[in-house]
Amino acid sequence: MKITETLIPGVLILEPRVFNDDRGYFYESYNKAKLKEAGIDVDFVQDNQSFSQKNTVRGLHAQAAPFAQGKLVRVLQGAVIDVAVDARVGSPTYGRHVSVELTGKNHLQLWVPAGCLHGFVTLEDDTIFTYKVTNYYDKASEVGAIWNDPALSIGWGINEADAVLSAKDQELPAWNDFNSPFKY
Repeated sequence: MKITETLIPGVLILEPRVFNDDRGYFYESYNKAKLKEAGIDVDFVQDNQSFSQKNTVRGLHAQAAPFAQGKLVRVLQGAVIDVAVDARVGSPTYGRHVSVELTGKNHLQLWVPAGCLHGFVTLEDDTIFTYKVTNYYDKASEVGAIWNDPALSIGWGINEADAVLSAKDQELPAWNDFNSPFKY
């Protein structure tokens, strides 16, 4: 597995070794020992999966302590632009973001540590997105910022008028109004 650091400390791109043959492919999508070698020494407690049509935006979300979550995310089918925003007050990259195209074909994964907001937009219909998390979901611990805030300058790759969002995500605060509960 190839692991690439990004401009945000702790956010990593994981590229598994894929074995292709006439039958299809095989790859190891999770190996606790290899992640530990890369500095990701966590216990995953829950797996989540979403199914979405093209232009669906989910995010930008996180959970505050004591339910803060690290996330290992990937796409099983389809494609997304996946985004992590550093929301850790005091971080040298506070307010900056990393975006990576994750697809069912490139098999890339993104490690999003606790303290980063996370979101994605689907680029294809019938996209299946999955993630392992390090803590349980707790509604009262939800925090976030609006996905298209110009202060974040995220290139989502879609026309904003085409974006499909939940009512909850449409009501998230602007980045400058977001009171981050995370420290670096």
